Amino acid sequence: MIIPQSTALLTDEYELTMVRAAIEAGTADRNCVFELFARRLPPGRRYGVVAGVGRALQAIADFKFRDTELEYLVSEHIVDGPTAEFLAGYRFTGSMWGYGEGDLYFPGSPLVIVQGTFAEAVVLETLLLSIYNYDSAVASAASRMTMMAEDRPCIEMGSRRTNEYAAIVSARAAYIAGFASTSNLEAGRRFGIPTSGTAAHAFTLLHDTEEDAFRAQIATLGENTTLLVDTYDIEAAVRTGVRITGGRLGAVRIDSGDLTATAREVRALLDELGATHTRIIVTSDLDEWQIAALSGAPVNGYGVGTSLVTGSGAPTCSMIYKLVARSETAGPNAPLVPVAKKSPFKATVGGRKYALRRRDAKGIAEAELVGVSQPPASSNNDRDLMRPLILDGEIVGEEPLSAARERHEHARGELPRDGYKMSRGEPAIPTFYVDDHGQIMATPYGG
Repeated sequence: MIIPQSTALLTDEYELTMVRAAIEAGTADRNCVFELFARRLPPGRRYGVVAGVGRALQAIADFKFRDTELEYLVSEHIVDGPTAEFLAGYRFTGSMWGYGEGDLYFPGSPLVIVQGTFAEAVVLETLLLSIYNYDSAVASAASRMTMMAEDRPCIEMGSRRTNEYAAIVSARAAYIAGFASTSNLEAGRRFGIPTSGTAAHAFTLLHDTEEDAFRAQIATLGENTTLLVDTYDIEAAVRTGVRITGGRLGAVRIDSGDLTATAREVRALLDELGATHTRIIVTSDLDEWQIAALSGAPVNGYGVGTSLVTGSGAPTCSMIYKLVARSETAGPNAPLVPVAKKSPFKATVGGRKYALRRRDAKGIAEAELVGVSQPPASSNNDRDLMRPLILDGEIVGEEPLSAARERHEHARGELPRDGYKMSRGEPAIPTFYVDDHGQIMATPYGG
């Protein structure tokens, strides 16, 4: 979508060397199940947000080895003849299930289940992880910001704080988690996200006087525009903006200083001058804690950049992609055998998973239930978290961005009270492993 038409080389070399060795060993066609999950949340976080699902589906559709990719791989001796022949005809024909985009996740949540031959599924590891890790990191930070902002809109404006492609997808992830708009025009074009913009200090400095700059902006963009008022003297700028619009100025933006104190002073001044409907927008390296601190200030909206696109201190979710089951012979109907790592602190639980969110009678989440095989019959108010994304090679999980946005709002509304705290703490709900009889066991993956 953002990346080249073929996504096949957005991967690590060892995925193709494993395919090459598996073809030679005769094990490449074994039926396998891979699982994408996170063992833990970033330190102190109460929940995470799933993002990147729609992008991942498009990336898998574009995962094709054209002549240009194959020529490179062969010339560098990364693949041999049989491997190149396999890759030339590559198309993912397996199936994939996962959490819906915008839903919440917790430690051990099986966010994606991929089933197919080893050769088909293993090559998707880096592609899926790169998308899910970044998009979910941004969405998780954005969710905390919009939670603290409550009904005040947040504007995504981090394009200048990350690379040009990450800027586009971070705007998408932020929108899923409740941001109202983005300053990035390519994100607006590609994903239909509302766009917004104000003015730069450079525009004010360009003109002989601040009033000249304001008059030029208003003449072009109308009285509902947002004036940047902290280039020189804030009080003088506010008075000028109100005077030349007759009190009909749309908004002012404050980008420096003590935002709480300044917002109160500006609100008092606007009201004194009769501009009671003029809104106040604040920017200046905001994060969720600063937004929370501004909750009592007369602020109408927030512009967020650096902290958002860097995951507010957690730029990755540390998600991993592991083989959890495989057959002993080739063929799609060969029985699967659970497999698991036993490495210290990196152990996994074998077998294809299901996931349920247990809720109380009021619909408030109580626990994440993860088990192997089929979900047990239950009279509890459990919500099935897995949905089909790809079935036998056909993408079935595409949905509009609005659906992910609505899902996030609903899922966040299920959180218990502790989930809304900004203080460092444990996940809002525990993750429990459920045995074959539906009995709750210990927390998986070390919790």
